[in-house]
Amino acid sequence: MKGLLLKDLYMMKKYCRAYLIIAVVFIAVSFASSENLFFIFYPCLLCGMIPVNLLGYDERSKWVQYSQTMPYTKAQIVSGKYLIGLGTQIVVLLFTGISQAIRMSVNGTFVLSEYLVLLMLLLIMALLASSITLPFMFKLGVEKGRMAYYIMIGIVCAGSIIASNLFSESFRTEISPNGILPVICIMGIGLYALSWYLSIVFYKKREL
Repeated sequence: MKGLLLKDLYMMKKYCRAYLIIAVVFIAVSFASSENLFFIFYPCLLCGMIPVNLLGYDERSKWVQYSQTMPYTKAQIVSGKYLIGLGTQIVVLLFTGISQAIRMSVNGTFVLSEYLVLLMLLLIMALLASSITLPFMFKLGVEKGRMAYYIMIGIVCAGSIIASNLFSESFRTEISPNGILPVICIMGIGLYALSWYLSIVFYKKREL
């Protein structure tokens, strides 16, 4: 398992640098465009797609077939991608959360309840990125499952608009981190776990 994670880390370092640069640019832009939450959400979506791209490189290089000769189970191969995605998303969430806390403090708009709501929305978006896409990829392959990526883009755009409306002045007094968002966060974590399980089931049944 450690070998699988190291392989993906090396591949991410070589092939996914652009994703990290774009994520940093969007985080920086979010300082100047706080009303459009797409700039805040997109880095989470982008880094959530890193496991998909790593899987694509695996398929194009025929590593997927080669891995069958190694002492790795299909469950371990799937878990490696989910762990890489989870680690990347946590790092992006951490940096995005810190940057937004600084922005809100500098602008004098920092309110703990609103900040917690923003973090929970970011968590939900980050979990959705991989949860929806990866099962399709492991079941159908990267090329056939790519439609899930475009669906995910549409969800993020729609989610950004909805979240922007939630953060409008008329809703700020009604939003509470003690309300429905924690429940949705728990559901998002459950969805990620279900997605992980389904990907293992689909990949075990898939003919390579």
